Amino acid sequence: MSSLVAQTSRRLPRGWAHLAVQLAIWMGFYVVYQVARGAADRSVSVAFHNGEWVLRTEKEIGALFEPAVQRVVDTSSILVWLTSYTYWLSQFAIVGITLLWVYFRRHERFAGFRNWLIVANLVGLVGYVFMPTAPPRMFPEWGFVDTLAQYSSVNHSSSVIAFASNPYAAMPSLHAMDALIVGIVMFGLVRSRLAKALWLAWPIWVSFAVISTGNHYWLDVVAGFVLAALTGLALRRVSMLRARRA
Repeated sequence: MSSLVAQTSRRLPRGWAHLAVQLAIWMGFYVVYQVARGAADRSVSVAFHNGEWVLRTEKEIGALFEPAVQRVVDTSSILVWLTSYTYWLSQFAIVGITLLWVYFRRHERFAGFRNWLIVANLVGLVGYVFMPTAPPRMFPEWGFVDTLAQYSSVNHSSSVIAFASNPYAAMPSLHAMDALIVGIVMFGLVRSRLAKALWLAWPIWVSFAVISTGNHYWLDVVAGFVLAALTGLALRRVSMLRARRA
């Protein structure tokens, strides 16, 4: 057992202590997320008002197409299955797996990847506190369907999901935001053309999944993409300033 631990330690880029610190950082982020969730839960009427504002805005510009997308996806059990599991796995499982892959395989890029995700998500959580927004699935009168509730054994009413998730976290879409960050970073790190193409398509697919399951408006997706871009540019600017001072 001691030899196995020693071999594993040698494979760690900076040792067990550094890995433990990274895990602690993500646990801390989860605590912050729960605080933001509690704040949003106290503003249910505001969340529905904001959701209706998004719907009215999309309708006024002639771009309320999400119900039509849902109707197309709901005709295919394969698409329902794929989009449902993409919604559940993209934000935490895929983000976690890619973080670990970068940590062990391209460690020199890990800090930048981690910081981009953390800063963007923290800004997104601030948005949830000040602008809680009910998702499309809560507006059946507008033609939306709660795909996960109808077709998936795991949905927002499931005990663990209900405890851990924020039901009024539509604007911006952190699913889309994280997918864009992951896609950009992994596109730059993988070598094969196929892998690059898949990672480039990843944020597009995730955006399609969160819209077609009734969990986000397309404006949420755009806001998530913009947030990812702005935080990425800001962090790059900070990094350049530090390099000049060094």
